[in-house]
Amino acid sequence: MNQNLTRRAALAAGATTGAVAALPAFASTDAALKDLAAAKGIRYGTAVGMNAFSDPKVRDLILRECNIIVPENELKMYVTHNKNATDYNFKPADELLAWAQANHIAMRGHNLFWARDEFTPNWLKTYDFGPKPKVAAEKLLRDYIATVADHYGDRLTSWDVVNETIDPKTGEVRENAFSRVLGMDTMRIAFEATREHLPKTQLVYNDYMSWEAGNENHRKGVLTLLRWFRDNKVPIDALGVQSHIGNGYDLLGGQVNQWKDFLDATVALDLDLLITEFDVDDQTIPTGDIEQRDAIVATVGRIYLDQMLSYKQTKDVLFWGMPDQYNWLQGFTPRADKLPLRPTPYDDQFRPKPLREAIAQAFRHAPAR
Repeated sequence: MNQNLTRRAALAAGATTGAVAALPAFASTDAALKDLAAAKGIRYGTAVGMNAFSDPKVRDLILRECNIIVPENELKMYVTHNKNATDYNFKPADELLAWAQANHIAMRGHNLFWARDEFTPNWLKTYDFGPKPKVAAEKLLRDYIATVADHYGDRLTSWDVVNETIDPKTGEVRENAFSRVLGMDTMRIAFEATREHLPKTQLVYNDYMSWEAGNENHRKGVLTLLRWFRDNKVPIDALGVQSHIGNGYDLLGGQVNQWKDFLDATVALDLDLLITEFDVDDQTIPTGDIEQRDAIVATVGRIYLDQMLSYKQTKDVLFWGMPDQYNWLQGFTPRADKLPLRPTPYDDQFRPKPLREAIAQAFRHAPAR
């Protein structure tokens, strides 16, 4: 792929309900996405929160299609460590893990440190680190990671150790409750502490830099951070590419060439790639016609997946919640016409959409890992 995604190509698919929209309907005999992915050495899965998990149809869908899950919010610090410096709550995540293990489904951890004050527990925002703040801050961070890591051990196959520390506008590292005391050492300490307690677990930096125009500073900042990790011998195994396609940007503004440059630079650092939070935001597609919207979503999703999966370093593909009604975008980026968004492979009746077949075809055509 040697040119940028064009509006003409994607809109043509929607205007004519072209090849993607006309893909064959899903049947119960079709191969599960997890099996198509596994044939190429890839894992396929989804995020799931307790609300979705309470729906038996969601659980059935995961069992049929997925071999890996990630808790949507249940392992974030504002759930696990929300009350004070000593209280912990693992109950929701433990419930998800017990179900996953009983059904032979892997589970990722998301996340140990979300580097944004707005998602930090209130007690930590105003915490008094005392007369030796650096010592106290490092101890608190290490103790937290040790407690969580030791609780789950190697039952989780992968952890997003640090999440979203790059400001997308400036490309600089964000300030947060820990970094105001520890600076860049915050991230070194987080990864070192995790590696100490989880020597065999995949450790990931996770962020939402994307391929659309407008993400240039974000991509540059993430690369600068990854190179800092390398230069400072920080133990990191992979970059988590969230892949919320079109979220906050023009869905049809994918910069294929620039994205390739970014991915090339990332894998040159000897890092794997994970698609950790995939969905395709159709908020800005002007038509309300479902068939046309689905065709555009499938077209863009297929182009993106083909490029990502062309890298053998891409090992996981996880959606950020499916079917449509359990995807976070419904409340986050509503359409102006108030119609429900259609960002996942399944609609609100659990019927497969063209995006599901686009994913299947991307796996079929991907090189083996």
